[in-house]
Amino acid sequence: MTELEAPVLSNVDERGRAQMVDVSAKQATTRTAVAAGSVMLGEDAFHLVKENAIQKGDVLTTANVAGVMGAKRTSLLLPLCHDVVLQNVEIDFELDDASYAINIKAIAKTQGASGVEMEAITAVSIAALTIYDMCKSVSKDISVSNIHLLAKSGGVSGDFIRTD
Repeated sequence: MTELEAPVLSNVDERGRAQMVDVSAKQATTRTAVAAGSVMLGEDAFHLVKENAIQKGDVLTTANVAGVMGAKRTSLLLPLCHDVVLQNVEIDFELDDASYAINIKAIAKTQGASGVEMEAITAVSIAALTIYDMCKSVSKDISVSNIHLLAKSGGVSGDFIRTD
């Protein structure tokens, strides 16, 4: 594609209106997506999470369940997103002592005609928001940041791996 060529948006019809992409002719393949993001908690909230001492309960277990639930309901949140049957969703949390942050990584997997990038990104987003919600009584200075796709595989558009 040259600089002058506009990208073709498959979810926009010839009149410029939003539409769901028709995937009925696509081949079902194994599709995987990996997304990541961070929650910057601050020192006090971070240590309480690490010690599993937040008043609302076990933050990381609750965030894991919420992230999986969010991934499974992505099509209800995003109006043009296909309803994808997920075969697996895994969410991992890494506690970063140096920055008082929780780094989140989610992997979504399906066998179908539509990718699972949005499901992986939604899993990270909902897990991050759950952490925020459970820790907000300790600190009002929490931030959620850098939610992004790390990699995807399967489908017509091929594989993608973030290089930065």
